[in-house]
Amino acid sequence: MIMPLTSTRISPDWPCQVKTPGSYDWERSAAKWLRELVPARYAGYPVFIRHPVLLARHAQIQVQQEIRVARTALQTARADLPGLGLHEGVIEHTIKLYAAEVMHLQHIARSVRAVTQALMEANRQP
Repeated sequence: MIMPLTSTRISPDWPCQVKTPGSYDWERSAAKWLRELVPARYAGYPVFIRHPVLLARHAQIQVQQEIRVARTALQTARADLPGLGLHEGVIEHTIKLYAAEVMHLQHIARSVRAVTQALMEANRQP
């Protein structure tokens, strides 16, 4: 029987791009995935490179802001989009797009939380 290298349980929201906690190079794969979630200028800051848990914190904030933006776009679409001269079909498609984006971003937020927790646990170990 293969024993896990860490006590961290893998969440169903664990991103497939990130290796299992405790496996070889998993923190590097986590940092690479997290860098894709933040603006490039943040991903290049040395403190974020040296401390992936800080990068994870920033990614959490970034994704929460994106959720707020997508929700605002969704909530205001029906009132605002007709004024842009868009056809009703385009408006309905856009509303569906915003709703799907909110769901997708919520999934990413759960994934970031799972990775952040694993990084925090890894930092606590001697």
